[in-house]
Amino acid sequence: MTSTTLPARAGRHCYQAVNPLHSTVYFSPDYTRELTAIGLADRPAAYFAGRAAAMGRVGPGVVTATFYNFGPELVARHVPGIWEIASPEAVLAARLRSADATLRRLLGDDVVTSPEMAEAAELALRAAEGCRPGGRPLYAAHAELPVPEEPHLAFWHAATLLREHRGDGHVAMLLAAGLDPVEALVSHTASGKGMTPDFAVATRGLTRADWDAAEERLRERGLVTAEGGLTAAGTELREHIEEETDRLDLAPYEHLGAAGVARLTELAGGWTRTAVEAGAFPPALFGKG
Repeated sequence: MTSTTLPARAGRHCYQAVNPLHSTVYFSPDYTRELTAIGLADRPAAYFAGRAAAMGRVGPGVVTATFYNFGPELVARHVPGIWEIASPEAVLAARLRSADATLRRLLGDDVVTSPEMAEAAELALRAAEGCRPGGRPLYAAHAELPVPEEPHLAFWHAATLLREHRGDGHVAMLLAAGLDPVEALVSHTASGKGMTPDFAVATRGLTRADWDAAEERLRERGLVTAEGGLTAAGTELREHIEEETDRLDLAPYEHLGAAGVARLTELAGGWTRTAVEAGAFPPALFGKG
């Protein structure tokens, strides 16, 4: 591991506190309303548009490559057709409106307008200053967007940058580990930390046969047990992937410093708990399935 002045896994813990506050938008009725209003009522189409819009009018290959774990057929069903319905600029504006409405609904106006939110925005933006674009297409595209003026939206923007920066690095580590998109999903679920198989299949454009075939390939590699859990070798591989993702994602948290990371983790962690308790994520997302 790279030498660091941060406590062990402090960057990962901060990311885990901040990222859900970005992710709430994609499960939000406010997002559905805003994207439907500009013509994107289909849920996959709205998701692909919202996350890809920063890259411009990209085609299905770019979305499949950068998102990594969605079936190519599902992507091609919607991309590039989404850009004939709504421009990337219109999608980005709708996404930001939905972030505003979602954070206000889940956290309350008192939190959204609080000094603590302004503090968190400053900390998260400072962390994002340490990100670098090389080899990180989704981060780089979002980094070119303007920072919103309102503190809660500036915080959400910074959370987006930190999310995509880590995500781009994580994809690189999945490739290095020899895990294809479906194998990555299956092995994460087998760890007990990923989506349920039913939710993954339903939302990623997969079939149960795709899932079972990937599970069998992992079993042949000695990574998954007959019951679908991780073997010792599988656990070691997943831990290695996360540790290497931490290493590739260290720069923003080193830039922020230990005290800033601890404070951002504290603030964002409390708001994430509030959002989860308010029903920000569907019950079927995690657990058995």
